[in-house]
Amino acid sequence: MRYLNEEEFKTASRFLFLTMSIVVLEQDIKNVESGNFKIKEPYVELLRRMEHEARMERKNLQKQMKQKNLQVIFIQKNDTFSTYLFLGNGYEEEKRYFNPAIRKKVQNLLYELMYRAMHTRRNGT
Repeated sequence: MRYLNEEEFKTASRFLFLTMSIVVLEQDIKNVESGNFKIKEPYVELLRRMEHEARMERKNLQKQMKQKNLQVIFIQKNDTFSTYLFLGNGYEEEKRYFNPAIRKKVQNLLYELMYRAMHTRRNGT
């Protein structure tokens, strides 16, 4: 049975996958900076813009979650599934995600962040 309404679940799950995307971006930035690229700057700049977009959205979601008293807690991971606990409205809802599905969601978020980063002018507008 679903205890969180659709909006609450979307907010909390978007927060979860944005957090995962930020971790991927942090690792990618380190890999590009230490990698054997002839010209690193454009790649690093794009990754940093993507990370900035993700962090700004996540910060906004965090505020919404605090107002609605929502939380997402990692429970466990195995080779096939990752389990998270969604807390809200005094209820607990456990959600299992198929790991390849998580990867696909994060990949889609990275494409979205890349699009947003590329369509944001350098001066931040």
